[in-house]
Amino acid sequence: MKNFLLILLSLCFFTHSRLTAQDQAGKQLISGEFRDLSFEAFAKQVEAATSLHFYYDPSQVDSLRVTISVSKASPEEVLKELFRDSDLFYSFDDAGNVFITKGRRLITRLPRGFFEGEAVPDSMSAESLVYGDNGQEASPAAFSTKLFAIGTRGAASSEGQANIAGYVRNAASGETIPGVLVYIENPRAEVVTDEFGYYSITLPKGRHTLIVKAMGMNDTRRQIMLYSNGKLDIALQERVIALKAVTVDAEKVQNIRGTQMGMESLSIKAIKQVPAVFGETDILRAVLTLPGVQSVGEASTGFNVRGGSTDQNLILFNDATIYNSSHLFGFFSAFNPDLIKSVELHKSSIPAKFGGRVSSVLDVATRDGNKNKLTGSAGLGLLTGKLAVEGPLIKDRTSFIAGVRSTYSSWLLNLLPEEYGKSKASFGDFTLHLAHKLNDRNNLYLTGYLSRDRFNLNTDTLYGYHNRNINLKWKSLFSNRFYGVFTAGYDQYEYGVSSEENPVNAYKMGFDINQYNFKTDFTYFLNARHTFDAGLSTIYYHLHPGYFKPSGGSSLVVPDVLEAEQALESAVYLKDQINVTDQLALDVGLRYSIFNYLGPKTLYSYPEGVPREEINVRDTLRYPAGKVAHTWHGPEIRASARYTLSETASLKAGYHTLRQYIHMLSNTAAISPTDIWKLSDPNIRPQEGDQVSFGVYKNLKANTIETSLELYYKRFKNYLDYKSGANLVLNHHIETDVINTKGRSYGIELMLKKRTGKMNGWLSYSWSRSLLRMDDPVAGELINEGMEYPSSFDKPHDFTFIGNYRFSHRFSISLNLLYSTGRPVTLPVGTYDYGGSERVLYSERNAYRIPDYYRADFSMNIEGNHVIDQLTHNSWTLGIYNITGRRNAYSVYFKSENGKVKGYKLSIFGSAIPFVSYNVRF
Repeated sequence: MKNFLLILLSLCFFTHSRLTAQDQAGKQLISGEFRDLSFEAFAKQVEAATSLHFYYDPSQVDSLRVTISVSKASPEEVLKELFRDSDLFYSFDDAGNVFITKGRRLITRLPRGFFEGEAVPDSMSAESLVYGDNGQEASPAAFSTKLFAIGTRGAASSEGQANIAGYVRNAASGETIPGVLVYIENPRAEVVTDEFGYYSITLPKGRHTLIVKAMGMNDTRRQIMLYSNGKLDIALQERVIALKAVTVDAEKVQNIRGTQMGMESLSIKAIKQVPAVFGETDILRAVLTLPGVQSVGEASTGFNVRGGSTDQNLILFNDATIYNSSHLFGFFSAFNPDLIKSVELHKSSIPAKFGGRVSSVLDVATRDGNKNKLTGSAGLGLLTGKLAVEGPLIKDRTSFIAGVRSTYSSWLLNLLPEEYGKSKASFGDFTLHLAHKLNDRNNLYLTGYLSRDRFNLNTDTLYGYHNRNINLKWKSLFSNRFYGVFTAGYDQYEYGVSSEENPVNAYKMGFDINQYNFKTDFTYFLNARHTFDAGLSTIYYHLHPGYFKPSGGSSLVVPDVLEAEQALESAVYLKDQINVTDQLALDVGLRYSIFNYLGPKTLYSYPEGVPREEINVRDTLRYPAGKVAHTWHGPEIRASARYTLSETASLKAGYHTLRQYIHMLSNTAAISPTDIWKLSDPNIRPQEGDQVSFGVYKNLKANTIETSLELYYKRFKNYLDYKSGANLVLNHHIETDVINTKGRSYGIELMLKKRTGKMNGWLSYSWSRSLLRMDDPVAGELINEGMEYPSSFDKPHDFTFIGNYRFSHRFSISLNLLYSTGRPVTLPVGTYDYGGSERVLYSERNAYRIPDYYRADFSMNIEGNHVIDQLTHNSWTLGIYNITGRRNAYSVYFKSENGKVKGYKLSIFGSAIPFVSYNVRF
C-alpha cells in the first residue's frame, strides 16, 4: 500500500510539474532584433532574457546564422521559424530546458494513454519525431534527413568527381521551377535551374549536403552520397509564413552572384500587386515600372528600353515572336496573367542565344499546368472577363493549361458624347500550352496563341489586327551533363482597315508578316567551372508590305498592291560561363548572324553620292524566286563579368553588340495598328548597336533588401527616321522617304527592392538621354542641320515607387507613384510667306517637350477565407487609377481659330478612374 501511495504521489508530482513547466514555457516571450548571429550567441541572449536554458552540440549548429526580428513571440514560434526546412529539432522538458537535436526530436514526455494501458503507437518512430514540435510536414523533413545514394555503389574509383542532375518541381502542382539555386557550401559549387527547372552540378565524390533555395518556396536540403553520375529530382513546398511570426532571413538572391547584369525578373505575384487601369493585371504595365523602361504616354502600345525605339525590343512568348503586345489601344497587354510562370527583361549583357533586336529582350513563359489535379481560375473586371483551366491529361505524363480573355467594353463607349455613338471596340485572346513526358529523357511542349482586336471610332472605318503563334519544342537529355532543345514554330501578325458604308468607295487595306522559325539550343555542363551553350537558328520571313483593294462589286477603288518581301535570317552562337574563382565569374559568347534578302523582288538602284529620290533611279533590277538579292552579316559579341566583394555585394560589367534586320515604319512615337514592318534590303541597311555597362550590387538587412546602381552607354546606327511629309503607307519607293540616323543613349539607374515582409515593393530612379543625328549622306535633306536632336522617346528623369502592405492574409493595399519628364515634340513657331501663300514654320526637330507626367494609383486586395478544403477561393480588388485626376498630356495639337493658331493638350485619362475586379480560384 505504501509503495502504491508513493507511486501515486510521484505520478501526481510528475504530472503537475510537467503541466507547470509547460505553462511557464508557454508564457515565456522573446523580443528583440537578432542580426546575423551565430546560434550560440543567439542562445546566450535568450537565456539572459528568459529562464530558458539551451542544450545542443555546437558542431551541429555551427553553420546556422540567425537573423530574426521578434516582438513578444513564444519560444515555439521563434524556433519553428528558425529551424524551418532544416534537419534541426527542438523540445522542452519540465524545467524549461530546450534541447536542440539533429535528425530526430528528443522525447521529453510519455505519450498520451501510457498509464491507461493503451499500446504505444508507432508514432513514436522516426516519422513522428520528424513532425515533432516544429510543425513541419513529415515528408519534406524526412527527405531533408534521408541519405540519398547517387550512382552505383562500389564504382571503379571513390576519388574524383561525379555529376548529379534532375528537375526541381513544385510539390503541390508538379510543375518545374526555373531560377532555383542548388549548391553545396564546402567546397563551394552552385548552379541555377534553367527555364525547364533542370539542374546539373558536378561535385567531388562522397557525402554532401545539397542546399536548394527558391523565391517563394521553403528552403530544403538533401543529404547525398555521391558514388557516380546519377539523377535526383527535388520537390519544393510553397512558403507560407504567419504574419504574427517573426521575419526570417530571405533567400540569398541571385542579383549578387549571377554574372548577367541588366536583367530584371518579375514574379507573377509581384506583377499582380501593381495597380492597373480598370483592375486588370497587366504584365507590360509592371515592366514599365522597372528602371530604364519607359513609354511615350498612357494607353500607348510598346515600350522603350534605355533610349531605344519600340521596334528594337524582341518580345517572346514561349519563344514565339509577338509583334503587337497590346489590346484595346494599349489599355491591356496581350498576355493572360493567370497562365504566366516567369517574366524576364534583358536590357544589357543579352544572352548569346537571343538576337534580332538591338535594345532588349522580353521573355515571357507560361506554366506547364498542374500535373496533379484539375484546377482553374476566373475573373471579372469593368471591361474584361477571363478564364483559365489547367490539369493532367495523362497522369504523370501530360498536363495542359489554357486561358481565354474577352472584353465587353460597349457600355463604356456608350458613355461617350453622342458624336462618338458609332464607336465600337472589342478584343479577345486564347492560349493553350501542353507539356508531355515521353520518357525520363525526352519532353515535348506545344504552345498555341491567338489574339484579335477590332475597333472603330465614330466612323464606318473598321480597324482590326491579330497575332497568331504556334510552336513545338522538344527537349532531349543526352546525358546528365548534355541536353538539347529543338524548336519549330510559325508566327503571324496582320492588320486590316476596311470601309464599306459607301459601296462606291468601299475598300480593304492591310499588311501582314509571316515568319517560320527553327532553332536548336545545346547546353553542356563540363564541370563546376564551365557551362557551355551553343546553337543555331533560322527564320524565314514572308511579308506583304501593303495592299489597297476594292470591297464589293460596286466599288470603284483602284487596287494597289506592294510586292511581297522574302528573307532568310540565320545565326550560330557559342557561349561559355566560366567560374574562374569563387569571386570572379565570366560569361563570354559570340553570335554570328547572316541575312539574305530573297527574290522574287524588283529593286531600284541609285547613283552613289546622289539623294535617293524617284527621279534619281538609275536602274531597275528584277530577282527571280529564291535568288539572293543582297546579303548582310556580321559578328555579335556578348561578354559580362562579375566580381564578388562579399556574400552581399558584387561588381559587374558587360559589353554586347547586336544586329537587327527588320524595321518598323511609323511616324508616331508609339506602335499603332497601321504600322508596317520592313526588311533590310540593298537600300536599307540593318540596325547595329553596342552597349557597355557597369553595375554595383549590394544586399542589406540579411539579404531582405536589394540595392543596385547601373551605368550604361549605348550607340546605334542605321535607325530609320522619316523625312518631313513622308508617306509610309503603300509607298513603292519607301527608301526615298526614310533616312538613316545614328544615335547614342546613356544613363544611370538606381533601384531599391524589398521582396519579403508585410511591406514590400521597389523604388527606382533613372536619368538618361537618347539623342539622334542624321548620318545619311544621300538622304537629300538634313534634320536639325546635321546636329544631334532628342529622340521622340527621350525622357531624362523617370521615378517609380511601388509599395505593398499586407495587414493580414486577407487584406493588403498597394500604392504606385510615377513621375517622368515630358517627351519631346516638334511645334509650329511661326508663319512665313511663300509664293503669295502663308506657310507654317516649325521648330527644330523635337525642340520642345509636353508637360511632365505624374500619376498615383491605389488598390486594395481582399481575399476570401483560407480554408484549404474550400471548393473555391475568392478575392476582390478595388482601387483608383490616377488618384489625383491629373490631366497628363499624351500629345499636343494646334487649331486655327479666328485667324489665330491655338494649342491644345490631349489627355487619355483626365480624371480619377475607380475600378473593381472579382477573381475566383477553383
